[in-house]
Amino acid sequence: MKKMIAAGLCGLAVFALATRSPAAADDSPTWNPKAAAAYLDQRSDWWAKWPSAARDHGTFCVSCHTAAPYALARPALRKALGEAGPSAPEIALFANVTKRVTQWKDVEPFYPDQTRGLPKTSESRGTEAILNALILASRDARGSSSLSDDARRAFDNLWALQLKSGDPSGSWAWLNFHYEPWEADNAAYHGAALAAIAVGMAPGSYAASPDIQDRLKLLREYLQRGNEKQNLFNRVILLWASAVWPGLLTHEQQQAIADATARSQQDDGGWSVSSLGTFKRQDGTPLDARSDGYATGLITFALQLVADPRVQPQVKRGLAWLTTHQDPATGVWFAASLNKQRDPTSDAGRFMSDAATAYAVLALTNAR
Repeated sequence: MKKMIAAGLCGLAVFALATRSPAAADDSPTWNPKAAAAYLDQRSDWWAKWPSAARDHGTFCVSCHTAAPYALARPALRKALGEAGPSAPEIALFANVTKRVTQWKDVEPFYPDQTRGLPKTSESRGTEAILNALILASRDARGSSSLSDDARRAFDNLWALQLKSGDPSGSWAWLNFHYEPWEADNAAYHGAALAAIAVGMAPGSYAASPDIQDRLKLLREYLQRGNEKQNLFNRVILLWASAVWPGLLTHEQQQAIADATARSQQDDGGWSVSSLGTFKRQDGTPLDARSDGYATGLITFALQLVADPRVQPQVKRGLAWLTTHQDPATGVWFAASLNKQRDPTSDAGRFMSDAATAYAVLALTNAR
């Protein structure tokens, strides 16, 4: 989806049950959960009604920069805000995903071959199948001890599209519009790691289901194969997956990724998404090397989940950076595009900040 993670989303842990960061548990946050919720709700509502996101059967595209991170993060704010249930934009997003899952054979792919060229149908289906499973598994993990029928259907759709031969065996076709970091040449690995997160967070011991063990074996082998050659952005998602799917990585592999992310922390305590790979903007403008909310939120959250005592000082500094870098006027944490210079006040210019705000929320609410 061309606007489908132009992140982290295409990600995505049993957040409420996740291991908390002991180094940060006593911190007194100075950020504004209400402002963050208002921003996320407004952006999700805008996305659902944006004509460019509209798809057939009255549905809309599930973007990884805005929609998927929103579905993962917004429920984490309920306790802080004293909310009894999901917000209206959450309800709309979950209804949209459920509709596309239950009408899977009838709805058109987000980008059909007939209008976007080969192999966009298979890429769209693979990407959407992963995101649907991720979103519904996350929803169920927060509110139920078992996997819903809708989420189980989403996983059935997912496994039916898993590749079974050659180098990509164990992964899925994934959208490639040459947009970093989610729709680029190596983004299929990112997508497979998100699928692993969905499996790991699914309630009701879904990962132990006998009928999916052969699928999980293929996925585990794919993710382990050459993981050290992936860029750090993809490896952070893998680290997250390993925290919610025990046995996905060895302890030594987890430590290697945690150490690499700790070394990439900047002097101010944050991280910059531009430093997590060999990215180059298409318009030739220089990348923004400053610490940003997306990299800092995502990495801090992943390091919290693995609970490696050696990196708790980095977690604490990351949380401190996040508490002081929320925009008080909008509730947003900023992140810049890796693909071109964008007006940060435009809708497209906010895509990376949508993801940044969601992951900042996940890290900060997990610390509480």
